[in-house]
Amino acid sequence: MAGKRAPGPQGGLSRERVLRSAVAIADERGLAALTMRSLAETLGVEAMSLYHHVANKEAVLDGLVEVVMAEIEAAVGGLVAPEPEDDWKTAMRMRVLAAREVLVGHPWAPRVFETRTGTSLPVARYFDGVLGLMRRGGFSYELGHRALHALGSRALGFSQELFEPDGVEAPEEAVAAMAEQVPHLVAMIADASHGGALLGWCDYQAEFEFGLDLILDGLERLRSEA
Repeated sequence: MAGKRAPGPQGGLSRERVLRSAVAIADERGLAALTMRSLAETLGVEAMSLYHHVANKEAVLDGLVEVVMAEIEAAVGGLVAPEPEDDWKTAMRMRVLAAREVLVGHPWAPRVFETRTGTSLPVARYFDGVLGLMRRGGFSYELGHRALHALGSRALGFSQELFEPDGVEAPEEAVAAMAEQVPHLVAMIADASHGGALLGWCDYQAEFEFGLDLILDGLERLRSEA
């Protein structure tokens, strides 16, 4: 019949399929390329069809957190790690680095985690597992509470940036003026290497593991003294 549209792929549309496509767009083109329009085009549907599965762009971003957390939990579940009662520090280190390996495959994910304002149940479950590991390793709830604050986003595999350059190289006169005001920071930035950054301007593997080990060593000292 004239005017009747041929059946399209929207017949098999589901929230899971929408979110998987959103992850693919972010992986391939970056988070900025992820819009409701681009998502609809990738799926071969009208944008309005998406709203039966995700309310808006924020709901898509919330869903991305769910997808990434499911991958992290799968990676952690596949670890052959020591029992926390025997070596909690190694078990924790392996857990965190497994989470980080997942994030390296989705370098946009830390920014999404940082922008979520509500409590995500998958994230809460992950941190509950982190705390459970520490409890089995001999931590009190009080020390575990302090440990979670000390670890912060590192427990999920990334470091939150102190500074975030805009990507535009500053002219020499601007750098010179800045050096007069904050000489140590300018000297440090000039001296430090950021060529291996994986999840942010200053979040490269060696630096991440340095900070993680520093925290875990300190926590072990406190645990053993308790």
